[in-house]
Amino acid sequence: MFPGRQIGRLGADLPPHPGRKIMDHHLVTAIEKALGWSGPHPLGQDFAYGSMAEPALCSRLLTPGRLLDTIMRRPLSSPQFRCFQNGEEIHPDRYLADVATRRGPSRTMARMDRLGQLMKSGCTIVLDTLDTFDPTMEVTCQAMQWWSRELVQVNVYLTTHDAAGFNMHWDDHDVIVVQLGGEKSWEVRETSRIAPMYRDTERATEPPADVLWSGTMKTGDVMHIPRGYWHKATRAQRGDGYSLHATFGFVKRTGVDWLSWVADRSREREIFRLDLDRWGTPESQEAEVRRLFWAVPAVTARHPQAEYLAARERERPSRRHVTTLGVFGSVTDVVCMTDFPPHFEYGTDTLDVLGAGKRLTFATAAEPALHLLLSGVPVNLDEVSRSTGIDAHAVAGPLLDAGLCAELTEELASGFAALSGGA
Repeated sequence: MFPGRQIGRLGADLPPHPGRKIMDHHLVTAIEKALGWSGPHPLGQDFAYGSMAEPALCSRLLTPGRLLDTIMRRPLSSPQFRCFQNGEEIHPDRYLADVATRRGPSRTMARMDRLGQLMKSGCTIVLDTLDTFDPTMEVTCQAMQWWSRELVQVNVYLTTHDAAGFNMHWDDHDVIVVQLGGEKSWEVRETSRIAPMYRDTERATEPPADVLWSGTMKTGDVMHIPRGYWHKATRAQRGDGYSLHATFGFVKRTGVDWLSWVADRSREREIFRLDLDRWGTPESQEAEVRRLFWAVPAVTARHPQAEYLAARERERPSRRHVTTLGVFGSVTDVVCMTDFPPHFEYGTDTLDVLGAGKRLTFATAAEPALHLLLSGVPVNLDEVSRSTGIDAHAVAGPLLDAGLCAELTEELASGFAALSGGA
């Protein structure tokens, strides 16, 4: 059902171990090489800049025409879809309109004629979370999530002629910028507050005086800007032309996130569920303070940071996906749809798979098939059966029911074919 382009060759180069290489994505590999990284560990550490060896990858990821086609075909509203001129946001009424359907309800859609006029005069178009609309971007963000073990969102920016961009600002998350087409001037400065947050006790308001890096991003260039680093981008004084870039945002977990998670786990202990002693004697209130004071280290020690990070990955629901339940024929091709790689726990004769908030138990003999089905790339069930000698249809059934895997549609297959290994 829904056969797509075949992705890769199964079995021969996939070691039967949870530490195997998974979801070999060309853009992730190109970013690592461009920045001189050998993994995600430098993410959030220092500013980095480089160029991809194969800039042609950029047009496979996105072009201005495909972005505008996406904008044309989908209901959009501010702030997900925005336009700017001269550094100021344009009122949505200038490029959005309510379009009535035959039965009455209206949808907010882009006025493509007005958008064209804005582009002709010079503007910046911003579309957030393109990964929710575009299968290639969806697969790319999933690959980056498996690589970084952090949630990833992609926003895209199309700037025409000599339009200015945003003023100097900082983001509350790490970003990797990929210049997909054209050119744009950038300026980057270091942080004025260590590890600033979206919800914080104070806000960084003034950038440092020294410029860390300034230059022109050209097609295939890659830049990593850590959280809190000030930056701005513009095409001012560049004349005719355009710039298209994608910004991948990585929201990493902090000590605040861990403490919030631990606070939820504190409900397991009676002492934290009891009412606070508002009206007691000074002696009873002091005794309560001591009891709570000594209980806090116990609950934090019981739930360390590593447990929190692992639980976050295993409990994250799977992404939205098509489910037909065999209405249009038997499932032939599947792909893992979890935001993070599923975790394997080994027993004596069984193997537990943890992901999407589920725990599934299989016989250990099913392990070779599970590694292929949960590799993060599309696989054909008949081919998995032939290469492993295991009935892949039987193994895939519980994975599909639990949402760890999904039926492969033609659109989803196209997202993998654009930039995945073996395409």
